[in-house]
Amino acid sequence: MEEELYNLAKKYALHNALQHDGKASVKAVIGKILAERRDLRDKIKSVIKIVERVVEEVNDLDVNEQRRILSEIEPKLLVKEKRKKEISLPPLPHAEYGKVVTRFPPEPNGYLHIGHAKAAFIDYEYARMYDGKFILRFDDTNPENEKIEYYDVQKEDLRWLGIEWDIEYCTSSNLPKHYELAEKLILQGDAYVCLCDQSTIRKNRFEGKICRCRERDKDENLSLWKEMHKDIEEGGAVLRLKGDMKSKNTAMRDPTLFRIIDAEHPIQGHKYRVWPTYDFAGAIEDSLSGVTHPFRTKEYELRDEVYFYILDKLNLRKPYLMEFSRLSIEGMPVSKRKIKPLIDEGKVSGYDDFRLPTLRGLKRRGITPEAIRLFVLSQGVSKSESTVTFDQLEAVNRKIIDKRARRFFFVPDPVKIYVENAPALKKKLKFHPTEDMGYRVVETSSVFFVPGEDIKSMREGDIFRLKDLYNVRISEIKKDEIKATYEGDELLKDVEKIQWVTEKSFEFVVLVGGPLFIDDKYNPDSLKRVKGLVEESLKTARNGEIVQFERFGFVRIEREGDSMVGIFSHK
Repeated sequence: MEEELYNLAKKYALHNALQHDGKASVKAVIGKILAERRDLRDKIKSVIKIVERVVEEVNDLDVNEQRRILSEIEPKLLVKEKRKKEISLPPLPHAEYGKVVTRFPPEPNGYLHIGHAKAAFIDYEYARMYDGKFILRFDDTNPENEKIEYYDVQKEDLRWLGIEWDIEYCTSSNLPKHYELAEKLILQGDAYVCLCDQSTIRKNRFEGKICRCRERDKDENLSLWKEMHKDIEEGGAVLRLKGDMKSKNTAMRDPTLFRIIDAEHPIQGHKYRVWPTYDFAGAIEDSLSGVTHPFRTKEYELRDEVYFYILDKLNLRKPYLMEFSRLSIEGMPVSKRKIKPLIDEGKVSGYDDFRLPTLRGLKRRGITPEAIRLFVLSQGVSKSESTVTFDQLEAVNRKIIDKRARRFFFVPDPVKIYVENAPALKKKLKFHPTEDMGYRVVETSSVFFVPGEDIKSMREGDIFRLKDLYNVRISEIKKDEIKATYEGDELLKDVEKIQWVTEKSFEFVVLVGGPLFIDDKYNPDSLKRVKGLVEESLKTARNGEIVQFERFGFVRIEREGDSMVGIFSHK
């Protein structure tokens, strides 16, 4: 087995070295070996040991010698392949191959949006990069906001992105352990029950003042803690960490660890009424579940000190906590605080409105999971704040769907044109200019419809070409109709090509979305309806299919029975 593994490592080490100026990477070689031989994952220590030895030997050779040896043992690897440019994340600090554990911890209180996608992809990609584990953890510790349907909705959204997880659980299932650790803090004198009202707590924290509750002994605090689970009314008490009320970091000024919420929990029902805050639950769950590299957005950076302080006091393992900047898209709100009022006031149709950056909204708009992945990973894991524009995501999506989208003719704001002496043709039109997607046959007569915008600047005597058909000359312009004459098939220089449909077309509406907010104010003109005529063969389009209306843009088709509507994706 050792000799076989040595030869496998040598092959991939030589190949990797030739791709990187003669220097092979241990991690890259291990990745190649495990991709080919999944059975070796259980023998990872032996694999690492042999690969390290082989890489050292290979890196001592000059490039010509590396090439000569590889040509003898695996010549096909010397054939240069055209490789797709792939977005890659920077290496993780303090990461061991096979031991990295990441987690994505959404709260089940709504639909996932593109900001969630960035976090989920970063966590998922790092786990896969290091052959580690990826945990989906529902941080469901606020029963007032959470609903049972959102657990499944969020899993559906993640699967649509192509993300699968190794472990799934809910924080609410671990509350007995949280209570046990809370009692430990109380008995150590590191936490106390505060009976002050919220306004007093806020005022004291702002001023750095200690309240009398902090002076109680641990036995009295333990008794009050138990009362929180029984008789104390909601809002009547909280458990606070004994931090540093004089700290310049206000997050450390005795933050709340547990509060009373009597609302029914979607899973636990009324089993619990004392719920941990994010400060406590996040730190505890990351540590106990074995997460090695938890990521969160930069807005929590000041709370890092609280995170590690809690783990220190409980003598729990400390993960390597990392932050990245939030993803902000100009004109598209990602916060529920902004989205929910739009829905409540009927300004958008729901969380799947295609003007929203929710994953369901983006899906309806024709944005693909592949595009979202490439786009969010291209933003990296930097903490630098920036606002991107939606056209950056569109550019990524365009490259993906351009090769997949069938082409059709759509004529907005149609104007009727009668062509004298027009030949009756059966024209074969390809569904795609370069990909083999078949064709449709369009029968033409003397009557066509062309876009009003294209024709409005033309004058009598002007010549234009009906795209993919022939040339016509305008002979007479009337209010509701244009008369023209057939001017032959020859391609003429500097002649405008115009989209067209025949009488065998049907009325069609494309919904076009604009930014919901301009200068942070709601844009009442964010939705437009473009009416026109579309060729009959569009009836073959599937529900959800993304097509291209030539000279108009990419459109996602939504249909229910015979009813069809288009949602504009982008140019």
